[in-house]
Amino acid sequence: MPVRQLPEQVVNRIAAGEVVERPASVVKELVENAIDAGASRVDIFTDGGGRRRIGITDDGSGMTSADLALAVDRHATSKLDDEDLLRIRTLGFRGEALPSIGAVARLGITTRHASEPHAWSLSVEGGAKSQIMPAALSQGTRVEVNDLFYATPARLKFLKTDRTEAEAIREVVRRLAMARPDIAFTLAGEERAPVTWAAALPGAAGRLTRLGDILGSDFRSSAIEVRAERESVVVEGFAAAPSLTRANALGQYLFVNGRPVRDKLILGAVRAAYSDYLPRDRHPVVALFVTLEPQEVDANVHPAKTEVRFRNAGLVRALIVHALKDGLAREGRRTAANTDGAALSAFRPSFTPRPTNWDWRSSPAYPVGPAPSFAGAAALAETGQAAFDVGAPTADVRFEAQPSADLLDRPLGAARTQIHETYIVSQTRDGLIVVDQHAAHERIVYEKLKASLAKNGVQRQILLIPEIVELDEATVEKLLARADELASFGLAIESFGPGAVAVRETPSLLGKTNAAGLLRDLAEHMAEWDEALPLERRLMHVAATMACHGSVRAGRRLKPEEMNALLREMEDTPNSGQCNHGRPTYVELKLSDIEKLFGRR
Repeated sequence: MPVRQLPEQVVNRIAAGEVVERPASVVKELVENAIDAGASRVDIFTDGGGRRRIGITDDGSGMTSADLALAVDRHATSKLDDEDLLRIRTLGFRGEALPSIGAVARLGITTRHASEPHAWSLSVEGGAKSQIMPAALSQGTRVEVNDLFYATPARLKFLKTDRTEAEAIREVVRRLAMARPDIAFTLAGEERAPVTWAAALPGAAGRLTRLGDILGSDFRSSAIEVRAERESVVVEGFAAAPSLTRANALGQYLFVNGRPVRDKLILGAVRAAYSDYLPRDRHPVVALFVTLEPQEVDANVHPAKTEVRFRNAGLVRALIVHALKDGLAREGRRTAANTDGAALSAFRPSFTPRPTNWDWRSSPAYPVGPAPSFAGAAALAETGQAAFDVGAPTADVRFEAQPSADLLDRPLGAARTQIHETYIVSQTRDGLIVVDQHAAHERIVYEKLKASLAKNGVQRQILLIPEIVELDEATVEKLLARADELASFGLAIESFGPGAVAVRETPSLLGKTNAAGLLRDLAEHMAEWDEALPLERRLMHVAATMACHGSVRAGRRLKPEEMNALLREMEDTPNSGQCNHGRPTYVELKLSDIEKLFGRR
């Protein structure tokens, strides 16, 4: 087959296939144009999930008639001052959006520039451009897209239901609204009730207001401000406390120079920063904004501009991890029970109130016979009093004497009792705290292991008699392959024939430990590792597993001084609000909340 030049119309439709994947792609391109035009308000209307109609109206600078005539031609753009693609300061710059949309739909544009006496309009249908006509519009630009993909019917078969496409449009607008809290957005259509996000004040407070409006009150109440800067690279935004998590990574919103992106490097950095706080199957909720010089990032690596490439990827990743870890350490005592009403609602009684017209004389307990004599009444009183004689307290619940005033003023208060030999109840000046002794001690041991490793290595204890642990041969091979990494944590193992491992040294922090159980857990975690996982992260996984085995177990009875010592260590330990598996270590109830439960306020 000979080589031939494709017709312009076919070229435009091929380009449209790269830029216009679905109605949400059209909304994204048009809203980005409005933002680049300096709009302070953008209104979006859709019908049929964007398939039948998309309308975008803004109050930006608009276009002159000459600009309008060029705007629908391929590779015509006002977003580049010169031909340097390494200094992109706008959201759109390829010059393909409008001609691509006009190639597959019925496109209408009405715009007015401040220098023009009136507005101008232009339409494009299936790639055919009309004449420019005078029109009426006060300011800005109004773009209407009707019958999307009518010129390419085969593309319609790949669209999903109207509801699904409408949700994709909503997600696109949400991300752009997060990126620009200074712009007011309105999203309306037959598929949904109108949603308006008013323009917010500048600064972190305004950004949090916009994020709270979009992500909900849960995010606003648990949001932690994060910021880090180095070498003209700034990472800032808000990260939810570890108490607020999702089952997937869709709650992670990332922006580079105001552009919403889905970058694997940034997602990996977020995962690494939260690795000490969350279980493996939970994901954090964050909104991070990376700002750097345009020449330090390439936004031209994807037709839809959803991916970027950093010149110094290591610096960006390190800054993200540092900003998140610093913020999480600063707010390390936040837990699920402390940031929402879950703990309070769990205490609310669930019973059916007695009818208001109930008469106690209709009760089966009401005496039918004559009133008892004085002696009989005394006997009844003694019998009734016996119902309140519950005997001596059980060994499982031990109430301590009145604590000292200085302990009550500590953040975690003074230990008063241990219940079910698992939970410590402490009293503060304005409430009470319930501590999971195993989860709390697990975090303490974990942080000590990390600090010891960073300072001078983990102190180890040599076993007088090596402990022989029998495992299957595959597990033994996994452990011996990582023997050097385990040795850095004071766990010295060596082969003891097929299917067995000899444990010769263990970390002194763990005290007496179950070597067999520890090695089995370590082998299970190692099965999930790959060579791409950094050594530091693998070592932290080892530390977390060791900390779990070296912690105070549930079911162990603690003395009052041991309980208070645990509380004091929690106060001095970073990130003590969660164990290293992501579970909360304590629940706090304020006195005012308790009074509400009993109707005292």
